Amino acid sequence: MFDMLVRLYDLPDVTEQETKLKQQGIIVRRAGTYEMHLVASWVGKVFSPKWVSEMQIAFARMPVSCMIATKDHCVVGFACYDVTFRGAFGPMGVDPSVRGCGVGKVLLVRSLKSLHELGFAYGIIGGVGPAEFYAHTVGAVPIEGSSPGTYIDILPEPQV
Repeated sequence: MFDMLVRLYDLPDVTEQETKLKQQGIIVRRAGTYEMHLVASWVGKVFSPKWVSEMQIAFARMPVSCMIATKDHCVVGFACYDVTFRGAFGPMGVDPSVRGCGVGKVLLVRSLKSLHELGFAYGIIGGVGPAEFYAHTVGAVPIEGSSPGTYIDILPEPQV
């Protein structure tokens, strides 16, 4: 997996997409500190314990650097920024039940705009999985020589 670079001063407007999501009952917003245990439980169940660790750092930031998508008062997506290292985006995950609706795009752009508001001109998307999504959505480009990037010598999950 490699890293990607994105211009934070040239991000798309997702207002129309957010309106469409609201019409479907999906709300994208900054998570509240009082929701950390709920978001952590969902991330651990749907994605990865390693992502829970990164997500918990987002809740230690003020303001919280985790955006969530909810539907019917349940988490259906999350995105973190400025957690693994300063100026970085990720992790992000969207529940399979709402993929393809634009939830990921809104979570991504809202998070990257928040990074820009912190004073960053460029952001790094670390250990990219869906490179085409990032390239198409926000014009992210691969960083040459960035594999394996910052994710080296990762401890394995214990075998039970």
